[in-house]
Amino acid sequence: MYHQQLDDFPENFLWGAASAAYQIEGAYQEDGKGISIWDTYAHTPGNTYQGTTGDVAIDHYHHLEEDVALMAKMGLKAYRFSVAWSRIIPDGEGTVNEAGLDFYRRLIHELRKNKIEPVLTLYHWDLPQALQDKYAGWESRQTIVAFKKYCEVLFKAFKDDVKYWVTFNEQNVFTSMGYRWGTHPPKLKNIKKMYEANHIINLANAEAINLFHELVPKGLIGPSFGYGPVYPLTGDPQDVLASVNADDFNNNWWLDVYCRGEYPYFMLKQLQKAKIAPNITEADRKLLKSAKPDFLGINYYHGGTVQTNRLEKQAETANQKDFSATDPYLMQPEADQAQSPEIPMFNSVSSPYLAKTEWGWEIDPIGFRIALRQVYEKYRLPIFVTENGLGAMDKLEDGQIHDSYRIKYLQEHLLAMKEAITDGVEMIGYCAWSFTDLLSWLNGYRKRYGFVYIDRDDNGERTQQRIPKDSFKWYQKIIAENGKQITPKSQKINL
Repeated sequence: MYHQQLDDFPENFLWGAASAAYQIEGAYQEDGKGISIWDTYAHTPGNTYQGTTGDVAIDHYHHLEEDVALMAKMGLKAYRFSVAWSRIIPDGEGTVNEAGLDFYRRLIHELRKNKIEPVLTLYHWDLPQALQDKYAGWESRQTIVAFKKYCEVLFKAFKDDVKYWVTFNEQNVFTSMGYRWGTHPPKLKNIKKMYEANHIINLANAEAINLFHELVPKGLIGPSFGYGPVYPLTGDPQDVLASVNADDFNNNWWLDVYCRGEYPYFMLKQLQKAKIAPNITEADRKLLKSAKPDFLGINYYHGGTVQTNRLEKQAETANQKDFSATDPYLMQPEADQAQSPEIPMFNSVSSPYLAKTEWGWEIDPIGFRIALRQVYEKYRLPIFVTENGLGAMDKLEDGQIHDSYRIKYLQEHLLAMKEAITDGVEMIGYCAWSFTDLLSWLNGYRKRYGFVYIDRDDNGERTQQRIPKDSFKWYQKIIAENGKQITPKSQKINL
């Protein structure tokens, strides 16, 4: 759909940036904090790039005021952060650590003081290790009880100060990486356990949403999902069918539960045939139906291209080589055959039309518009973009970082979002990933996403100096003018 003129961004649009506790806070054993599964995982040799950990990260715990001052200087309207569960309840279910609550009180106070809307994520992958040890984490329904208690503590503590809340961040990613590919904690390769754990997390999400609506009636809550549209490699109807299958597998399996309270019928039937479907009780179905999110958080980096499943048609060229096992946003159902039954649905392939980042992720701003359109049309919930950004090996040159490639990437994606708004998508805001450089989970500190450069690397903490990049100044101007300068003919902005 072509528009001669684009609609303006909404007057109250929340221009923001995002982060996650384990990736920035550090202070992993300070002020009563307990150990999380990521503390344990990163401390295990061979699990992360050069043994990098979040023990210190970018030391946001001790740079809180400085970091928020930079956010205020940029003009941020919103800041999405996550709370470390083990900082609030060290063992996950017992005594509340008041020092942990005080840290987030300070953060929220600083944000409010600078007219920045706090967006609080309840769970961004860092389960308390004690719950993993005691209950096998998300494999047990007892963890739902613990999560509900943790949520209640935060809802009561911050209900008057935080309007926007996110339940789970990228459930599709942390379940597949943790229970299928074995590259995140708890480092399993068992697809049946993945689907069972995923179901338990769905129940925890529903419990949290219902409790929130009871305790925080003036707030808004929703999950944050790593979404990507799916393209058929060709116009061959078999490839088109594969894309329908992949959309069910990669997206609908989670979003239908979040937004409709039920699992997609065709996908569930295949899992039941393979005897790997989760155990879903009548009480579970009732609970899932009862929980209604107020908005949907979307994390967008890229979509995916698929062709007919490899049992019916083998990939023929190097360009069509399956690459999904190394990409958290593309999941391939035919992998790990020693661990799980065969479910021939689709084969993920590389797109011949898209450039890639230096990390191998496809760059697809049009896919962003498609994603926003697809999700809004299907579920009719306001959308809050909770992540979108470019990871790169930024270089510090004469005390400056000239990241024109990041500006180009973000500008193209903001244009796609503005086009989606003009199409009719209801948007709350946009949080770029990320505000500062941070620990990139398995990739250490070399993969940088931030508007603010942090002087540290994989070998140590260095000075931890904060240095705004060129993209900082660019986004500052975007926010000041509410994105009016984002047009189809927009040129590079003078900094």
